[in-house]
Amino acid sequence: MTPADLSRAVLHAVRRAVDEDALRAPVPARVRVERTRPGGRGDYACAVALQLARPAALPARDVAEIIRERVRGVPGIGMVEVTGPGFLNFSLLDGAHRIGALVRDIARSGQEYGHGHALAGTTVSFAPVEEARALVVTEVVERLLRAQGATVGARAAGGEALHVMPVPAADRDLFARLGDDAARWALLRAAPHDRPQDTGDEALLAQREGNPLFRVRYAHARTRALSRNARQLGFTAAYDAHEGLGGGARPGGAERADAVTDALAALLADHPDVLAAAARHREPDRVARQLEAIARAFFDFHDGAPPLPAGDEKPSAAHRSRLALAEAAGTVLAGGLSLLGISAPEVL
Repeated sequence: MTPADLSRAVLHAVRRAVDEDALRAPVPARVRVERTRPGGRGDYACAVALQLARPAALPARDVAEIIRERVRGVPGIGMVEVTGPGFLNFSLLDGAHRIGALVRDIARSGQEYGHGHALAGTTVSFAPVEEARALVVTEVVERLLRAQGATVGARAAGGEALHVMPVPAADRDLFARLGDDAARWALLRAAPHDRPQDTGDEALLAQREGNPLFRVRYAHARTRALSRNARQLGFTAAYDAHEGLGGGARPGGAERADAVTDALAALLADHPDVLAAAARHREPDRVARQLEAIARAFFDFHDGAPPLPAGDEKPSAAHRSRLALAEAAGTVLAGGLSLLGISAPEVL
């Protein structure tokens, strides 16, 4: 993470705090970060809390804590401390340690990784609906809102109305034809203001790469198979930041292994923001598209930085680390499918 990246991360945290009404102050055009002076804490320091304290009518340390809460966990940022009258001090992580922190965070949160308090204090109720697609979308939006700390009331007249393109009359028997999982995907994958794409029953049920739902669920099942196969080979997942993930890569070498690893880790790190945006904008299709992207990145990672040893190769620290990242991807896929009300089988 560069100083410019850190500056943008802090500015984004300030903007989030203002959007969530946790901080009532103008969002600055830019945030300045500086190298910590000798004897200081961390790698970089920032005085934005002191700048915002007066317009926010809060002590600078309180402002700093509000920002700190929203910048913790950003990829590349390790420890965030508040010192003195309200300075924010940052210790940065290198790539390997950043991914290790991400893997531990996902393991600790499980399928609730990405759930949070972005909408805490918000109360939402929806108008009653009967049309099939509106029912499914409303149910999932309610689940997304609760996952972000919002309170969801009973559906009643006068509640918020979701503007959803209805399912054509010819598709009213969608659930009977496709089953619950494929029907829900068909209704949720398109943006609410768009009509669900008619790809035909065969495309939605086909167990092949061209079917996005199958690809997402197969990616999850593959992560679980990797864990089972690793146990049979006598090892389990254990992320080792000192050894990294690039050693012993297949043709393409460590450079490709690093690239596909970074791509997958970046999507996993973005997942909490995607869930918060899907809840805030009432758009569950954002979650479906995120899961598709994670599945694609996982298969690239699987091929470019294989978690299992090949042939007579012995399991190494790199394999254990890759397996830990693969398991993290599987956890995020399962959690996302659960929010959509779609099952995540361990075997396909």
